[in-house]
Amino acid sequence: MRPLLRVEGVDKSFTIHVRGELRMQVLSGVNFAVAPGECVALDGPTGAGKSSILKMIYGNYSADRGSVLYCHRDGDIDIAAADPRSLLALRRRCIGYVTQSLRAVPRVATRAIVAEPLISTGSPPDQAIAQAEALLRRLNMPSQLWDLPPATFAGGEQQRVNIARAFVAAHRLLLLDEPTASLDEENRGVVRDLIHEKKRDGVGIVGVFHDSGERRAVADRIVDVTRFSPQWRNLA
Repeated sequence: MRPLLRVEGVDKSFTIHVRGELRMQVLSGVNFAVAPGECVALDGPTGAGKSSILKMIYGNYSADRGSVLYCHRDGDIDIAAADPRSLLALRRRCIGYVTQSLRAVPRVATRAIVAEPLISTGSPPDQAIAQAEALLRRLNMPSQLWDLPPATFAGGEQQRVNIARAFVAAHRLLLLDEPTASLDEENRGVVRDLIHEKKRDGVGIVGVFHDSGERRAVADRIVDVTRFSPQWRNLA
């Protein structure tokens, strides 16, 4: 089966300005692939570079070297080299991302935030709102909150909005950065079910999971990021 995503020979370093422009390499030679319907979990200690890998796949971070290839029907797209317009189009139609914190436009209602990915790709607004409401209901979000902006919500409520927004659309690739970290057990179970449903639909997933039980419950394969982390390799 043709991979949906290929990360090939990727290096990443950061400049530490408070240390006299010190250049610190955090990742070297990252290599892995993700097939349609497969969940690949990134494992490793805090600081090993798991979230940085997700951000390079999404295009938020640039790569020093290497390729991040999304296998589009019209040919591979190298996210590491894509221009901003192509990258935005790819995100809108193909890649969903659950970050560790919700970033939403202030004063916009929750149901509109969740429905926006559908509306932006051509779904009728009424249909998009109905799908958003169904997913919010499934994630146990009280209906009285749907017309409120999520900036006023508690952390677990904001994360459920974050999850709903990513899962409502028909993206072929999902990036999940500790999606269940702030959720209670009931809603963790809902998210596990949603992940398995996406996998059955052929969606590829790359995830970071704070809990080993969560990781084992959803991952088909685990990639040890310390293999690509110079600082952790040196400690071995």
